[in-house]
Amino acid sequence: MPNIFPQLVKVSPSFTEPELILTYAQATGAFEALPGGKPLVKLGEGDLAVYIHSLDLRSESVAGQAAGNLLPSASLVTEYFSTLTYLIRVRATWDHHDMQAASNYSVALPAAQDLACRQGIFQQMRNALLYGFNPANNEGLLNAQGATKVNLPPDSASNTTLTTYDNGEMALFWLNQIVLLKTGMLQSGRNISNRIVIITPQRVFLQMAYANIVDLVSYQRPGAGTSTTGEIIKKVVEEGGDSLEWYFDDTLIGQGTTGAGELQGADLCILTIPEIEQPTAPGINTNEFATLQPNKRAVNLMYADMAAPMKIPTPIPDGGITEVQELRITSGWNIRPEGLYIVSIPH
Repeated sequence: MPNIFPQLVKVSPSFTEPELILTYAQATGAFEALPGGKPLVKLGEGDLAVYIHSLDLRSESVAGQAAGNLLPSASLVTEYFSTLTYLIRVRATWDHHDMQAASNYSVALPAAQDLACRQGIFQQMRNALLYGFNPANNEGLLNAQGATKVNLPPDSASNTTLTTYDNGEMALFWLNQIVLLKTGMLQSGRNISNRIVIITPQRVFLQMAYANIVDLVSYQRPGAGTSTTGEIIKKVVEEGGDSLEWYFDDTLIGQGTTGAGELQGADLCILTIPEIEQPTAPGINTNEFATLQPNKRAVNLMYADMAAPMKIPTPIPDGGITEVQELRITSGWNIRPEGLYIVSIPH
């Protein structure tokens, strides 16, 4: 990683502002698709793969007025799934000459290199979470096998883009997707409150949160004339007993498809419930088997070997320092396809 600090030519006397103009990048919210909003720190330093087991059942019984002699039994079927791990590494090198040159710009070079390396690793993690290192192996949430992919249908006036769509119908579209998501995950019933997460590019949510005021129509929609599409979605979800959280990641811009299936520049949006709640009923419980432990309730997973990158500083022969940072991770891994919706919305 080069250190470029050219010589300075300034008028004297003069004043130099000590604070720097730093380059900003978007702080992604994509990791909120994971339970707890971060990868699970469970990997060993040299683990090359992660495996998870599943247990399925087929329960049978007979009923009759007399006791039967030929009785069925429950069938338990096991299966296992796996994903690979990858080691991310980055190096920074500097010496006392670099530090002196950087100080002319009020830059603490070791701290700047440390943060730059960490950001590079974290951005790589974001890409792995969403897109995977090897998409052909269904790595990354957007390549999850079995996830539901949805294209925005035309509204009642045949509009197909976010900026032209009827604002009230856009709210109903998202609420219908949430209904289908919860229904497919069996997340209705007593004592179930879900954390629903939507991840979109900024321009998708900000359009719905600020600009798309729901119009007054021939009948009064809740919030019509005052509330935005985003406000109505959030209000309805929360009145239903769930929570709705909206996060941003602009790498989703232009990654969507149209109904034809080709890449057409539509924006991708992720709708998910990161952690499933266990449906139960007091007394007679037709979901009794799910009380077996241990029970992994996550919908989306990502693993790491450490909570933060490891730093390995080493002196180099010509009098400087080289610092390597590394972290072993998996790609984003969807283990319950019914809990992940990938929505394409042309802007």
